[in-house]
Amino acid sequence: MSDSETEIHLHYEVLEGNGPPIMMLHGMLSSKAQWDLNLAAIQKVAQPVLVELLAHGRSAAPEEKEPYDPEYYVRMFEAIREKLGIDRWFLCGQSFGASLTLRYAIRHPDRVFAQVFTNSSSALAGEEYLRTYRDTAEQRAQLMEQGGVEGIKELPIYPGRARRLPIEARDALVRDAELLQPKGLAQSFRYSSPYLSVRDEAAKTAVPTLLVCGAAEKRFQPNYEFAKTNIPNLEVVEANAGHAVNIEAADIFNDAVTAWITKHS
Repeated sequence: MSDSETEIHLHYEVLEGNGPPIMMLHGMLSSKAQWDLNLAAIQKVAQPVLVELLAHGRSAAPEEKEPYDPEYYVRMFEAIREKLGIDRWFLCGQSFGASLTLRYAIRHPDRVFAQVFTNSSSALAGEEYLRTYRDTAEQRAQLMEQGGVEGIKELPIYPGRARRLPIEARDALVRDAELLQPKGLAQSFRYSSPYLSVRDEAAKTAVPTLLVCGAAEKRFQPNYEFAKTNIPNLEVVEANAGHAVNIEAADIFNDAVTAWITKHS
């Protein structure tokens, strides 16, 4: 299937901005609201293209499994780029989204000025972690199918459970969580999450890469060390924040990303 033939199931919005386009992709159980505290700063130097994951926000939740394949996501991103007439763009991925933007950059380095990502264990997970995670992913998929909307609220990553986020940001994510589609999330847990890692290909990264790292998230530390050793010419900015570093340390994130875009435009 060529990119021109790829059906785009993803909701995307192009905002006004002063500079080159930047595709911004949130993580699991999040939405475009992930970037509420970052957009004003980024729009001064770039034009955000906000994309929402399948079964999240305003995106579709296909019943078939093919669109949930990480490689199909890459084709959808390419289809969006072609539809918008963009030659090259920046990438910014958070958590689950980072695993997909990193993958896209490996597949299409000629279409990327530079990229930014934040803490993403799914992007850099090793095989031992993935073996354990596959069982958890199936359990979560069944919870989605059996528990529906109430099942979503039982997940540890449900935004209403977040304790480190500013209340306004958390409320925005909780509001958009009402749009989550349980059956589509089940497909995401089954056919996306266990296959997101680009650990084996990280050394092939050929575009300038910035990691804005939430240093307080201890679970990410082994993957952080892996990234520093294996992603070529990686630059890092650390913040005293957890998983959602772009929200918890918005000023640090905004300064780092706007400087990065300016440097590589």
